[in-house]
Amino acid sequence: MYLRGNQREKDRERAQARNGKSKNKDDGLTPEQRRERDAKALQEKAAKKAAQAGGGGGSGDSSKSNTKK
Repeated sequence: MYLRGNQREKDRERAQARNGKSKNKDDGLTPEQRRERDAKALQEKAAKKAAQAGGGGGSGDSSKSNTKK
Protein backbone atom coordinates (compact mmCIF):
# COMPACT_ATOMS: atom_id res chain seq x y z
CA MET A 1 0.00 0.00 0.00
CA TYR A 2 2.83 2.39 0.72
CA LEU A 3 4.12 2.15 -2.83
CA ARG A 4 0.75 3.08 -4.27
CA GLY A 5 0.51 6.18 -2.06
CA ASN A 6 4.09 7.10 -2.90
CA GLN A 7 3.37 6.73 -6.62
CA ARG A 8 0.37 9.05 -6.32
CA GLU A 9 2.52 11.63 -4.61
CA LYS A 10 5.17 11.38 -7.32
CA ASP A 11 2.52 11.68 -10.04
CA ARG A 12 1.11 14.78 -8.36
CA GLU A 13 4.57 16.34 -8.23
CA ARG A 14 5.20 15.57 -11.90
CA ALA A 15 1.82 16.96 -12.93
CA GLN A 16 2.45 20.09 -10.91
CA ALA A 17 5.82 20.55 -12.57
CA ARG A 18 4.30 20.08 -16.03
CA ASN A 19 1.57 22.62 -15.43
CA GLY A 20 3.89 25.13 -13.85
CA LYS A 21 1.20 26.00 -11.35
CA SER A 22 0.78 25.24 -7.71
CA LYS A 23 -2.32 24.86 -5.62
CA ASN A 24 -1.01 27.34 -3.08
CA LYS A 25 -1.00 30.58 -5.02
CA ASP A 26 0.80 33.27 -3.07
CA ASP A 27 -0.14 36.58 -4.63
CA GLY A 28 0.22 38.49 -1.37
CA LEU A 29 -3.51 39.10 -0.96
CA THR A 30 -5.84 38.18 1.85
CA PRO A 31 -8.89 36.10 0.94
CA GLU A 32 -11.10 39.17 1.25
CA GLN A 33 -8.85 41.22 -1.05
CA ARG A 34 -8.85 38.36 -3.54
CA ARG A 35 -12.67 38.21 -3.47
CA GLU A 36 -12.92 41.96 -4.06
CA ARG A 37 -10.46 41.77 -6.95
CA ASP A 38 -12.31 38.87 -8.53
CA ALA A 39 -15.71 40.52 -8.06
CA LYS A 40 -14.45 43.70 -9.72
CA ALA A 41 -13.06 41.72 -12.65
CA LEU A 42 -16.37 39.90 -13.08
CA GLN A 43 -18.31 43.19 -12.99
CA GLU A 44 -16.03 44.70 -15.63
CA LYS A 45 -16.38 41.61 -17.80
CA ALA A 46 -20.19 41.67 -17.49
CA ALA A 47 -20.31 45.39 -18.29
CA LYS A 48 -18.14 44.88 -21.35
CA LYS A 49 -20.29 42.01 -22.56
CA ALA A 50 -23.48 44.00 -21.97
CA ALA A 51 -22.03 46.95 -23.89
CA GLN A 52 -21.22 44.71 -26.84
CA ALA A 53 -24.62 43.00 -26.79
CA GLY A 54 -26.54 46.25 -26.31
CA GLY A 55 -24.75 48.18 -29.01
CA GLY A 56 -22.66 50.23 -26.62
CA GLY A 57 -25.51 51.54 -24.46
CA GLY A 58 -25.67 51.45 -20.68
CA SER A 59 -22.64 51.73 -18.49
CA GLY A 60 -19.08 51.72 -19.61
CA ASP A 61 -16.80 53.88 -21.69
CA SER A 62 -18.21 57.38 -22.16
CA SER A 63 -16.32 57.89 -25.43
CA LYS A 64 -18.39 55.18 -27.07
CA SER A 65 -21.81 56.03 -25.63
CA ASN A 66 -21.76 59.81 -26.27
CA THR A 67 -21.55 59.86 -30.05
CA LYS A 68 -24.54 62.20 -30.62
CA LYS A 69 -24.36 65.94 -29.86
